[in-house]
Amino acid sequence: MTFKTLALCGAAAILSAPPAAAQPGQPAPVAQLVGQVDIPYEQFTLANGLRVVVHTDRKAPIVAVSVWYDVGAKHEPAGKTGFAHLFEHLMFNGSENAPGDFFEPLKQIGATDLNGTTYFDRTNYFETVPTAALDRALFLESDRMGYLLGAITQGVLDEQRGVVQNEKRQGDNQPYGLLRYAVTENLFPAGHPYAHDTIGSMADLDAASLQTVKDWFRDHYGPNNAVLVLAGDIDARTARPLVEKYFGAIRRGPQTQRPVAPVPTLPAARTITLNDRVAQTMVSRYWAVPGVNDADAAALDVAASVLGGMASSRLTNQLVRKEQLFVQVGVDNNSYAQVGTFEIYGLVRPGVDPAVAARRLDAIVADFLRTGPTQDEVTRAVTGRVVGRIRGLESVGGFGGKAVALAEGALYSDDPGFYKKQLEQLATVTPAQVRAVAGRWLGRPALTVDVVPGQRAAYAEAKVPPPAQPVAAAPVPAKGTRGPLPAVAELKGLSFPAIERATLSNGIKVVYARRTAVPMTTAVISFDAGIAADVANRLGTQSLTISMLDEGIPGYDAIALAEARERLGAAIGTGASPDRTTSSLSVPSVNLVAASSLWSGMLRAPTFPDSELPRVKAQQLAGIQQELTSPYGLVARVLPPLVVGTDSPYAKNRGQGDAAAVTAATRGDLAAFHQAWLRPDKARIFVTSDRPLAELTPVLERAFGDWRATGAAGTKTFGPIQSASPKIVLVDRPDSPQSIVAGGTATPLRGRDDLLPAGIANDALGGDFLSRINMNLREDKHWSYGAGGSYDHFENAVPYTLRAGVQADKTGASLAEMRRELADYVGARPMTQAEFDRAVTGAIRSLPGDYETSGAILGAMQQNDLFGRPDDYQATLPTRLRALTIDQVRGAVRNSLDPKRFVWVVVGDAAKVRAQLDTAGLPVEVIPAGAVAGGAAPQAAAAK
Repeated sequence: MTFKTLALCGAAAILSAPPAAAQPGQPAPVAQLVGQVDIPYEQFTLANGLRVVVHTDRKAPIVAVSVWYDVGAKHEPAGKTGFAHLFEHLMFNGSENAPGDFFEPLKQIGATDLNGTTYFDRTNYFETVPTAALDRALFLESDRMGYLLGAITQGVLDEQRGVVQNEKRQGDNQPYGLLRYAVTENLFPAGHPYAHDTIGSMADLDAASLQTVKDWFRDHYGPNNAVLVLAGDIDARTARPLVEKYFGAIRRGPQTQRPVAPVPTLPAARTITLNDRVAQTMVSRYWAVPGVNDADAAALDVAASVLGGMASSRLTNQLVRKEQLFVQVGVDNNSYAQVGTFEIYGLVRPGVDPAVAARRLDAIVADFLRTGPTQDEVTRAVTGRVVGRIRGLESVGGFGGKAVALAEGALYSDDPGFYKKQLEQLATVTPAQVRAVAGRWLGRPALTVDVVPGQRAAYAEAKVPPPAQPVAAAPVPAKGTRGPLPAVAELKGLSFPAIERATLSNGIKVVYARRTAVPMTTAVISFDAGIAADVANRLGTQSLTISMLDEGIPGYDAIALAEARERLGAAIGTGASPDRTTSSLSVPSVNLVAASSLWSGMLRAPTFPDSELPRVKAQQLAGIQQELTSPYGLVARVLPPLVVGTDSPYAKNRGQGDAAAVTAATRGDLAAFHQAWLRPDKARIFVTSDRPLAELTPVLERAFGDWRATGAAGTKTFGPIQSASPKIVLVDRPDSPQSIVAGGTATPLRGRDDLLPAGIANDALGGDFLSRINMNLREDKHWSYGAGGSYDHFENAVPYTLRAGVQADKTGASLAEMRRELADYVGARPMTQAEFDRAVTGAIRSLPGDYETSGAILGAMQQNDLFGRPDDYQATLPTRLRALTIDQVRGAVRNSLDPKRFVWVVVGDAAKVRAQLDTAGLPVEVIPAGAVAGGAAPQAAAAK
């Protein structure tokens, strides 16, 4: 979110008895915060070269298993771009002794945080599993490391090639989606290891033969090129014999050689202009810089934060708040193992000359290079980065937990504890260092890439057409040379924390759970408002109101408020679901008192200054225009009112609102919404913390206990849902290489109903990777990168929606398949016993992983409150799941879904798609993307 210096306005007219000006106090020193980050580990290396790192964390009966291979895009020679990523997909399709999708046996053991990724420097695979299922996870990981090639057939290759090409289409289909190719291809010289994107080219993916991909595996995926991290309910003494058992017999492979990858300097400044169907011109600057192991990396991180990475950054303050030339700016230092990229980007405000905006951006950067940052800027930047690392370390695995920190250090820096060195380097960075390092690297010629509104160039499609009727790869029989999959030992049940409660003196209820894994406090204040409370015929009022909450409070303008939060390492955000409006606080517990004072001021006494309202409105209008260029943004604006009916409060769930209403909104409108909805009698506070409730309650009492509501409270009225008649609405978005097919229907269910049977039923229909719709469109047909569906759980309605991104030439066929799968599941092919058993067993076994983090606990507490569940609802789930019968589950889906009542929205290129839809037997309406209801902004609002 962006801010500007405010002309302060008194809040007494808005709220009664506002709190005194917040006094943030002295934040904890950075060195103290750094000292709180520690991931003890042990390591050993097998005779075949496999490096193993073990971290013990007994907070839950789960273990994160993370395997990182020293192979990524930088290892790909010319003609083989995208091979590392293609192989990431192939390694999920089964191995010689565990054929079929790896998701099947991992689902059976309740794996969570299950995925794989590829980037320039590595390919990784990870899952968090119950401790009792660790043997099976290690068997599976070792089998695809040492026993894979026999399971890779031409059919498997063709299948996953199609999936990857649709993943590429999906990314390319987004606004600004082609920018990444222009950057890598022009920032690095031809032949440089970092000169191409991870996804690769369509032509190289087309050219991948069965022999070439098998040779690629032999060259790169040996144990001596891998790091295995086990983090969680495990220790090295227990881990070593297990790892020896499953990985010890795998032979070494050729040693991956680190390619020569110098940091290039452009001989002269270079400018690339891309035309794209975007809402705003994007101006960006790029430099190649040193990577993560270089002594300059920490100073470059700080420079990025000070320039554009913080709420109070130089570029944000000057270009967004004061001069209002941009609606958004950002700066990132992306550190890879051998090089990095430093990027500065901004979305030009509509009506502003991009050349003028770009010159001012360059001038501010040049001034920063001359003068450097202040000590306060450096301290705030370092605090934010250190606290961000602390937040991420509550999880043992996943995309950013402790296993990731250890694996990155081991693979990139030959030191699992390298994260600590990085933090220590950050803590000692000085303003002089930042100035010198920024000048050394950003003073060189830059690559400029401008993305401007216009028609895209012709898309480089795949040249090898898929079969007219593709079929799933033929199953490969298990060789069985390693014996059966290990059995799962007796699992420990979920240990959901005890919920405690308190009541503030004004009646606000506090719901609390103790979590001691990290020294953080996270709190959410939830108001009974939500998108359903948005002002009828003035949609966007709620979004604009909560966007203005941090534009100033008594004693603080927006910049001062942002700086105060940054000194404390406090993340304060706002959001809304269909039923609730929320504000959240996450802060090191040592800084909680000061942070809660700022938080309370933002909620109780926002000044809503008239001087800043035009800018924030312009930013929201720009966001609306961006929604009209985004395929999923268009679906989100069009589908809800068709499913729940235009009269339902839930029909307001359409992005950031109506442009005309946002343009016309006044300060009085925001103050009125705040008074009616964001008030203590509609509030409840949810907290997780390492500090006891007895210590937190006085803090919350000082912050909120004397808050009194004034005026009449807002009300929401829900009547019967009147869905639109079944039809297809085709939103014409030209130049789309992929279509989004989305369908929805109302159901008779409501939020406080027992939705467990319906949730289990949906697991096999659209709720899981192994669901019928995903396996059909992704794995069998390879027309999609992913497809699925869900019951949308609102307090007063539970609509069901399906979504799939599909290649443009298969739009009509994909819609037909989705409709067929729905009809079969409700009718002739209901959930099978095997699907039922898999869903129930997976749901029970995944519970400890599902509720590992404070964020998950906090979410569960809010859901329990919203839907009237007891505090121990999660603890009762194993018993309730075991009691379900297949007849109950089949009945739940049969009684709630009528395939003939679905209404469909397709976002794609009408010139390519319309004829495909005419055979569906449903009326087809075509509307241009720019004409989606509520999207067109009055011209006067576009210019400053």
